[in-house]
Amino acid sequence: MAEAFVHGVLLAFGLILPLGVQNVFIFNQGAIQPRFIRVIPVIITAALCDTMLISLAVGGVSLLILQWMWLKSLLYVAGFFFLLYMGWSLWKAEVSTDHSEHGQLSIKRQVLFALSVSMLNPHALMDTIGVIGTNSLQYIGTDKWAFIGATIGISWLWFFGLAIAGRILRTLDNSGRLMRGLNKISALTIWLIAVYMGMSMITSL
Repeated sequence: MAEAFVHGVLLAFGLILPLGVQNVFIFNQGAIQPRFIRVIPVIITAALCDTMLISLAVGGVSLLILQWMWLKSLLYVAGFFFLLYMGWSLWKAEVSTDHSEHGQLSIKRQVLFALSVSMLNPHALMDTIGVIGTNSLQYIGTDKWAFIGATIGISWLWFFGLAIAGRILRTLDNSGRLMRGLNKISALTIWLIAVYMGMSMITSL
């Protein structure tokens, strides 16, 4: 069981560490929100989405779903246009240097954005299905539960850690200059990922 747990931890870190839209968004919200409690809905939404995707991948359900080519194409198209919109929202977002909520995303928009970056990312879905789902096949019983628990646990801890890191950066930036720069960098990163997704969509046709 210990071997399965360690395997799950290492695999989860390997998948979650690379820069992606989900990571960028959570870090960004941790940095720009005036109070840490306002980031909690984003963290929980993203973590619950990952929990669901990992559970579906291990159960083999998601593999059956993504065999439908029209669904994969729909995910690419929806993800592409959503990332363009999200990048624009972050580019023009205002930064508050006090504890006011002026210019910040509402909780509803935060949750919708977190849900979208978690579920409308075909590459993340493929990684979850192809890597975590496939690796789980070698385990049964308590070993499989240890593997699943490790991957899900790392996901939750990572998202909280990202938001806390963003919060620390905010405390070091009294002028708001770093936060405005972070918004721009986040927007550009998301647009680049959207372009990459669009190119992948075209080549797969």
